Amino acid sequence: MSKSKSSGTVFKLGDTAVGGLTSIGGVEISAETIDVTALDNKDGYKEFEEGIKDPGEVPIEGFLDGEDQGQAKMLEALNAGGLHDFSIAFPQKIGKAWSGKCVITKFATSAALNDAVKFSASIKVSGKPTLAATAEPAKA
Repeated sequence: MSKSKSSGTVFKLGDTAVGGLTSIGGVEISAETIDVTALDNKDGYKEFEEGIKDPGEVPIEGFLDGEDQGQAKMLEALNAGGLHDFSIAFPQKIGKAWSGKCVITKFATSAALNDAVKFSASIKVSGKPTLAATAEPAKA
């Protein structure tokens, strides 16, 4: 696998690509900790065990496009509720993609003087996401 610029990264909700994106946040898996320090602890340091993992929330941003089916699907999914499939495919040179289930947690629009109309959305990853190889990456 090789390094690559971000251009060409695609976010999909189900089988529909969301267009006009300028930023896709990362899947951030973190593990909670459980304090298991006993009263008879002799060294004065807390002791921990790993707790349950949280796959995090992924923000996306872009230019609002009234004809983009992916952007429309994001708002429809938020209104409908429930779990939805998602994927974040990195450029072919990287050869990896995240996939899993998510809940749409936000869809917003913004307009500012002398700027393009923008939108932002967020997904909360539900369950264990997968980072797996995609098609054979291009040779450098």
